Amino acid sequence: MKLKQLESVLGDLEQFSNPKVELEQYPTGPHIASRMLYTAENSFGDVSNKVVADFGCGCGTLGAAAALLGADQVIAIDIDSDSLELASENAVDLELDIDFVQCDIRNLEWRGHVDTVVMNPPFGTRKKGVDMDFLSMALKVASQAVYSLHKTSTREVSRSV
Repeated sequence: MKLKQLESVLGDLEQFSNPKVELEQYPTGPHIASRMLYTAENSFGDVSNKVVADFGCGCGTLGAAAALLGADQVIAIDIDSDSLELASENAVDLELDIDFVQCDIRNLEWRGHVDTVVMNPPFGTRKKGVDMDFLSMALKVASQAVYSLHKTSTREVSRSV
């Protein structure tokens, strides 16, 4: 799939109608999501024929991109049941096979194999250091690569964790 086509498909996904501020819910835009996953695949081979986990999947944008780029399996994980319902509806609309798991990433006890973790975690503006909790778990779970988006204004907090 070409980059512009991927961005276009992701741009049609349903987004949060009532984001939960306490969970720092915000959509991952199609521009950055498409480029992140396209680069992961086309520059590093970290998506197609891989098991990809989307931590804090929200609307499911990153997981959908992984599935569209040929991941063998996509596992989308979120603490919020409303997010998982929305992400599942997006996957059904695109006829994508994605596994959904409701779990707090900080309590994740992973026993399966994951090649690549993709995520746009909470930035830690509400709960300091939560972005590092996501990153720490991703580094434990992924056998090959982690792709994560972070906010520069939380860098100082993240470095001290």
